[in-house]
Amino acid sequence: MNLTRTFLQLFIALLLVVPCVARHAAAEERGDLETWYEAHDCNETPRYRETVDFCKRLEAASPWIRYASFGTTPQGRELPLLIVDKNGHFDAASVRRSGNAVVLIQACIHAGEPDGKDAGLLLLRDLATGKVPASLLQRVTVLFLPIFNADGHERFGPYSRINQNGPVAMGWRTTARNLNLNRDFVKADAPEMRAWLKLYNRWLPDFLIDCHTTDGADFQYPLTYGLQLRGGLDENVAGWTRDVYLPSVERGMAAARMPIFPYVQFRKWHDPRSGLKSGVTAAMYSHGYAAVRNRPGLLVETHMLKDYKTRVEATYRILHETLSVLNREHRTLRTLVEQADHDTADVQFRRRELPVAFELSDESVPVEFLGVDYEVVRSDLTGGDWVRYSRTPKTFTVDHFNKPKASRSVVPPEAYLLPPEWPEIIALLDAHGIRYTKLDRPHTVAVGSYKFRDVQFRSVPYEGRMNVDDLNYDAIEEPREFPAGSVLIPLDQPTARLIVYMFEPGSKDSLVRWGFFNAIFEQKEYSESYVMERMAREMLAKDEDLKRQYEQKKADDAEFAADSRAQLNWFYAKTPWFDVRHNVYPVGRVTDRDVVKGLGR
Repeated sequence: MNLTRTFLQLFIALLLVVPCVARHAAAEERGDLETWYEAHDCNETPRYRETVDFCKRLEAASPWIRYASFGTTPQGRELPLLIVDKNGHFDAASVRRSGNAVVLIQACIHAGEPDGKDAGLLLLRDLATGKVPASLLQRVTVLFLPIFNADGHERFGPYSRINQNGPVAMGWRTTARNLNLNRDFVKADAPEMRAWLKLYNRWLPDFLIDCHTTDGADFQYPLTYGLQLRGGLDENVAGWTRDVYLPSVERGMAAARMPIFPYVQFRKWHDPRSGLKSGVTAAMYSHGYAAVRNRPGLLVETHMLKDYKTRVEATYRILHETLSVLNREHRTLRTLVEQADHDTADVQFRRRELPVAFELSDESVPVEFLGVDYEVVRSDLTGGDWVRYSRTPKTFTVDHFNKPKASRSVVPPEAYLLPPEWPEIIALLDAHGIRYTKLDRPHTVAVGSYKFRDVQFRSVPYEGRMNVDDLNYDAIEEPREFPAGSVLIPLDQPTARLIVYMFEPGSKDSLVRWGFFNAIFEQKEYSESYVMERMAREMLAKDEDLKRQYEQKKADDAEFAADSRAQLNWFYAKTPWFDVRHNVYPVGRVTDRDVVKGLGR
C-alpha cells in the first residue's frame, strides 16, 4: 500500500514537472528569452522595468540588436529604443549608406493599448533566436519603441480601458500631463514628442507603424488599419502604398486567417448599415504626420473586443508581413521617398494648388463588411439607443465613403516670414527639423497675409490648449517691417508640405487653430462712451453709407441691437484710433523668389 501511494505521488509529481520541463526546453531553445506575455498565459503585459530588462536581454542575446534611449519623460524615465540591423549598423548615417529601408515601429503611445509592445518583443526575439529567418532583415533596419508613453504606462492597473478585453492590467492613455501623444505630432507640447521628433529627424524612417487598439463597434476583423491613400501624401508614394504594399499585406493576413479592413467610422454611430467613412487623417496623428513628411504611415488598430492573445498575434503578423514587403521593396520605396522629398522642395511644388483641408465627397463604393448581428433597442434606463451585439457573424453589404476632396487649397508661397516675438513657434521649427534663417537687420517686405473675422473658440480646452474652433478670413497684401531676428522660412525643403499645413490657417493642423496665435484676437484698447457717443453721431452725419451699414447691422443682429457697448465699439473700430493689428495674422507670405534670396543672404 505504501508502495502504491509512493508510486501515485511520483506519478502526480511527474505530471506537474513535464509541462515545466517542456516550457523550460522551449525557453532554452529561445535562449532563455521567454517574454512576460508568454510566461503569463498570454494575458498579461510587463511593466516598464520588466520591459526595459527584456530589451537589454535581447541586446545581450544578439549582435544585431542595440538597446538605447531616445529621451527622458517628465517623471524621469528613459524612453527605450531597440535598433535592429543584421549588418550591425546602429547609427542613422551608416544605415543610410547601406541602402537599407528604415522602419520605425512604435507601441504604447496610448499605454493602455500594449498589443504592439508584446507583439514587437516577440517578433524581435524570434528574429534573434532564428525562429523567424534572418532574411527578413536582409534589407531592412528596424527601430522599435516598445513604450513611447512611459509615464502613462506606469499609471498601471486593471481599469484603464472599459471597452477592452484584456490584458489583466495595463497603462493609461495619456501622459503624466494628461496629453494625448497621438494628437501632438504637430504642436509637440509634450517632452516625449520633442524627443520623438529629434529621433525622427535623425533617422527619417522610410515607413512608420503605430500600434493601437481601437474603440468602437463589434465586428469580425481582428485588426483594422489606417493609411493615407487619397490625399495628404505624395501621389507616387501613395500609389505604391495602395497598389504594392497593401495588396501584399492583405494577402498575407488572409492566408493567416486574419482578415483586415480599413479603419473606418460608421456614418451613424455603431450602425454599419448606415455606411462607412474614412478620409484624410490630420497631421496631428502619427500616420498623418508621416504622410506630410512624404512617407507611408501604417496605423494598426486591433479590435478591442478580441482577446489579448488574438490581438497580439494579429499585430505580430502584420509587423511580419510589413517587414517582408519592405525587405523586397526597399529600393523602390527609398527611391520614391527620396523623389518625394526632392519634388516637395522643388519650385513646381509652389506653382500649383496644395489642398490643406479635406472633406468626404458623396461618392461611395459598395463593400462587404464582416460585422456581427446586432439590435438597437430603446433603453428603459436612459431613454437613448442601446446597441446590443450578438455572437452571430454577419456580412453586411454597405457603402464605403472613402473619396475625399479638397475643401481648402492654397498656392504655397516661396517663404513665410515670422516676427521674432514668437519664440515658442521658432522652437517648434527646430523640433520639426525645419530650416530657416534669421534677419540680421530690419527689412520692409511686401507680403501677403490674412485678416480674421468671426473667430470662434472651443468652449473647453483640447489637449491643453484653447483651440480656435472656427474662423473666417480675408487675404490682404501690404508692406510690413520685420525686425532683426525675424525668421525667414523658405519652402525649398522637403518639409514644405508640413510648413504649409502649420502656417496656413485653413489647415486643420495650423498653429492658428492650435491656439499659438490667440493673443492677436484680443482687443486691448477701448473707447469710453462719453467719447464715442458724440463721435458716432458725427460719423453718421457725415457718411450716409455708414448710416445704412449701421441700420442694417442692427436689423440683422438682434444681439448687437440690444448691446450699446457693442454698437459703440463698432463705431470705434472704424476710427483711426482702432488697433490696425487686431485680428491680423502676424505671419507674412513672400511670393517673390528674388526677395526671398535677398533676405536669405
